[in-house]
Amino acid sequence: MQVAVVGAGVIGVCTAYFLAEAGHEVVVMERRNHVAEEASFGDAGLMAADAVAPWAGPGMPTSMLQLLRKPDGPFFVQRKWNTEIWKWLGQWGRECDVERYRLNRERMHRVAAYSQSVMQQLREHHQLDYEQGTGLLQIFRTEKDLQRLQAARDFLQAAGIAHRFIGAEEAHALEPALHAQTAMAGALHLPDAESGNCPLFTRQMRQLAQQLGVQFHFGCHVQDIHRSHRGVMLEVDGVHYSADAVVLATGADSGSLLRSLRLALPTIAVRHHAMTARIRNFESTPVNALFDEHHRISITRLDNRLRIAGTAELGSRQDTPREDAIQALLKVAYDWFPDASNYNAATFWSGSSLALPDGVPLLGPSGLENVYLNIGHGHAGWAMAAGSGKLLADLMSSRAADIDLDGLTPLRYQRTAAAA
Repeated sequence: MQVAVVGAGVIGVCTAYFLAEAGHEVVVMERRNHVAEEASFGDAGLMAADAVAPWAGPGMPTSMLQLLRKPDGPFFVQRKWNTEIWKWLGQWGRECDVERYRLNRERMHRVAAYSQSVMQQLREHHQLDYEQGTGLLQIFRTEKDLQRLQAARDFLQAAGIAHRFIGAEEAHALEPALHAQTAMAGALHLPDAESGNCPLFTRQMRQLAQQLGVQFHFGCHVQDIHRSHRGVMLEVDGVHYSADAVVLATGADSGSLLRSLRLALPTIAVRHHAMTARIRNFESTPVNALFDEHHRISITRLDNRLRIAGTAELGSRQDTPREDAIQALLKVAYDWFPDASNYNAATFWSGSSLALPDGVPLLGPSGLENVYLNIGHGHAGWAMAAGSGKLLADLMSSRAADIDLDGLTPLRYQRTAAAA
């Protein structure tokens, strides 16, 4: 079968690789000039399956409204008068119910844990080195941050995930470079969580995909997709191409194509920010990846650099990083590892991912013949990329999936629409 994959981020490249491995003829179409030039480029570097969780959780609506008033907060709504944004936030708020949180986290973890095992197989088989590391320390600045953790505690315990809740003193013993003057109420240590360089991994996967015959076309914009006598017809910069099937792995750019296909899905583009700083003092750098729960910003070591990433901005139309977001990243870096780098010389990035209210990706048939989806991974794209690509390739090859797909396919939104 000839398959066109739209999008060459880490999701699209992994999908292309596994489709080619399954024997399909694959072409990837990407509007940028290389792989991993959008959300994958500024990825936080966390592949931490055990830490993957929806943003919609118990207590989050109240917390979000409070944080929206703070210029250095983790959430920001650019166009506060936009009704579509507030409609999406209303749907997101309904997912914050504790039972919905447990269901959504189980679904996300199912994909992420499977993806982690697929990543390990890829790494061992192809001898990949993408600056990977192990261990994540989730830090809670205040008792209030800790109080919101009960649902997460319950999930970790029920899922049998290796973890330890530790006090500030033990956190400093585990991570000696942590700045002693920054207040901390406690921390969660996830010893098996993984991290690494997402763009580097994506480039390596592109090479492996090309060895399997995958063709990449860059600088092309897919404007429309519709059915044809063969399967699907793609309009690319005014020229028509046919294929047996198409996979949308388009990330934040999915909205226009979904609308052209008349697929009504509650998606929204969320802009994230990141900075990359060269390490100056290696003895002052983290051993584990770190996640500041209050600011929702992570710090990950990538060889001789630190990647500090986070914040969520809805409704933004600007390509340049927002100054308040830059200051939030700098604050977290200086708070925890002030001597690790000259952060004033850091480079900054902003880009968008596609988010759904429940945080769970959409994998499988779109409901339109020969059109498949691999979208909606949000902030956890890399943690789910390899597994999502293999699951979709198995589905399209009429092979049994390795994990239960219940709640992961677009069918969950079709059911919701029917119920409404």
